[in-house]
Amino acid sequence: MTTLPAASTMNTGTPPDSRTTESAAQPPGREGLVYVVDDDEAVRDSMRWLLEANGFEVNAFASAEEFLARLPNPEPVACLLLDVRMPGMSGLELHEELARRGSTLPLIFITGHGDVPMAVSRMKKGAHDFLEKPFSDEQLRDLVAASLARAEAARRDRREGRDASERVDRLTGRERQVLDLIVAGRLNKQIADDLGISIKTVEAHRANIMDKLGARTMADLMRIALRAGAPPAD
Repeated sequence: MTTLPAASTMNTGTPPDSRTTESAAQPPGREGLVYVVDDDEAVRDSMRWLLEANGFEVNAFASAEEFLARLPNPEPVACLLLDVRMPGMSGLELHEELARRGSTLPLIFITGHGDVPMAVSRMKKGAHDFLEKPFSDEQLRDLVAASLARAEAARRDRREGRDASERVDRLTGRERQVLDLIVAGRLNKQIADDLGISIKTVEAHRANIMDKLGARTMADLMRIALRAGAPPAD
C-alpha cells in the first residue's frame, strides 16, 4: 500500500474525476497513456489529477489482477506507475508476470525509503525507473514523459524491424546468402569464391538485393539487414 506523498510535494486535492477503474484500451487518436496501479484510492486519484492536468491520459486500477485483466493485446504506447506493496498480487509479482508475457511497458516503481535497494534490483531486471516517496510533481511529470518517449521509440523500433524483415523475406535463397555475406563484410570476389559463382553473378544478386530492400546506399542495406536480424560482421 502506498503512503501518499506529503502535500508540499504532491497535490492531494480531490480530483474532478475520482474513477478508480476503467478499460485499459487507448482511445483512438491519442498517443501515450499512463497506467496507475495502487490499492490506495487517494493516491490513484491524486496521481490521476496531477497527470491529467499535465496533458497525460490516465487509467487507474486498484489491483494488479484488475490491471492484467484489462490490459489490451497488443499493448498501446504507455507506461506503468506501480506500487510495490499491495494486497493480493504485489507490484513485484506483477512485474514478474509482465516480464513472462514479454511486455514492453516501461515500468516505474513507487517506493518508500526502505524499498530503494529492491527497486534498484528491479531496474536490473528491466524496470525503467523508480520514484522514492516523497517525490515532487515535477519528478513524476518528467519521469512519465521520459517513459512515454521510451515506449514510443520502442514501438518505432519494432515497426521498423517488422518492415525490414518483410523486405528481407522477398529475397530468394541465393540472394539471402549473398546478403548474409555482405553483412559479414565479405567483398564481391570473396563472396563469389564462397558460393562458387562468378563476380558478375554476385554483382547481379547485389543489385537485386538493393532493389528489393529499397536500399539506395550500402549504409541503407546494412541498416535494413541488421534490423531484420542479420548478424553483423565481427
